[in-house]
Amino acid sequence: MSVRILIIDDEERLRNNIEELLELSGYNVTTAEDGKSGIEAINSIHPDLIICDINMPHMNGYDVLIALQLNPHLKNIPFIFLTAKTEDSDVNKGIELGADEYLFKPVRKLELLDAIKRCLENSSLKEN
Repeated sequence: MSVRILIIDDEERLRNNIEELLELSGYNVTTAEDGKSGIEAINSIHPDLIICDINMPHMNGYDVLIALQLNPHLKNIPFIFLTAKTEDSDVNKGIELGADEYLFKPVRKLELLDAIKRCLENSSLKEN
């Protein structure tokens, strides 16, 4: 079974580019254009990993992560913030809320793929 990744980002071009990169890398990808539709997608597809922006309409990325942390069935899904918010306070908040990785836009392909690999490896170690 292939790994299911959910991308939550309101920037359509970026979302589509990452989706294409990940599909070419062998991942099964679903996308959502904001936090609210992202939560709906999480509940329906139960992804193996989530990549999420912070600044989005309807529900920001912090709120998405908080909602996951409050659900015992979803809180262990590896979570990567991919955002333009580069201040130390933003990074610290993301990590304190439980993000596994915090990447800055624009992200290099290898940097993103390496972060995904680390998150998936760490997730499988937690399950054993």
